[in-house]
Amino acid sequence: MIGLQILNGLVYGSLLMIVASGLVLIYGLRRVVNFAHGSLFMLGAYIAYAAAQQFGFWVGLVAAVSVLAAVGFCLDRFGFRLLQDRDPLTVMLVTFGLLLVFEDVVQSVWGKQSYSLAAPESLAGTVELFGSPFPVYRLVIVAAGLAVAAALVGWLRHSRVGLFIRGASTDPVTTAMQGVNTDRLSGGVVAVGAALAGLAGVVSGPFLSLSPTMGSDILIDSFVVVVIGGLGSFAGAFVAAMILGQVQALGAVYLPDLAALLPFALMTAVLVWRPSGLSGSRT
Repeated sequence: MIGLQILNGLVYGSLLMIVASGLVLIYGLRRVVNFAHGSLFMLGAYIAYAAAQQFGFWVGLVAAVSVLAAVGFCLDRFGFRLLQDRDPLTVMLVTFGLLLVFEDVVQSVWGKQSYSLAAPESLAGTVELFGSPFPVYRLVIVAAGLAVAAALVGWLRHSRVGLFIRGASTDPVTTAMQGVNTDRLSGGVVAVGAALAGLAGVVSGPFLSLSPTMGSDILIDSFVVVVIGGLGSFAGAFVAAMILGQVQALGAVYLPDLAALLPFALMTAVLVWRPSGLSGSRT
């Protein structure tokens, strides 16, 4: 029983890691607390559902990631870039308004009922783990989370664009003086962050039910991951996502009455011990 719950925690932690990676990317370059990120997660799931009804799961996956990347680019071009000199609270309120707008759009098109995105047939079986059947698709979610983490590390640390992103996140003015078009770079980064949210939405479809509020639900946990891990830190977000996944999975079984409070209790404990998060400096 404990072994299965640990596996479930890894599954949810991997999903959180994909969502939180997009948040970290956008915050690292734009310094924006993007409340609309949860709605991008939701849009990815619904777009994949609509495409999968006609063309299958894999086409839905590609369609959702592509559309969300375009939405992210437009969000930066016509939102974050125009608001970059405004007070951060103003930008945060704008992203919260976008969250509500996207939820209303989804309700208008698909209604308030819940949907389920079927997993591809090749991943629909089960395997025997700890004496009980465990869905293969959930193991694929863990593999997808690890693949995203490895791809992001490789991109940011071993590519020219990654060097520009790390430089712009540290000192955008100096990076721009070196000839880097930071506005174009930011558009690409926000597009990648939105695409990751869409990818997470698609991957979660066969695991979670689709509903207009699914983005708000995972957004809270994703923000907890980012805060615990340390703002702007991928390594911290990865560790925090894995920890929070275990807390959620084990808490739902052994402390069901307190399960909703456990993530916030964990965040409070970490911030008291290390105010800048797990990967931040103590000073």
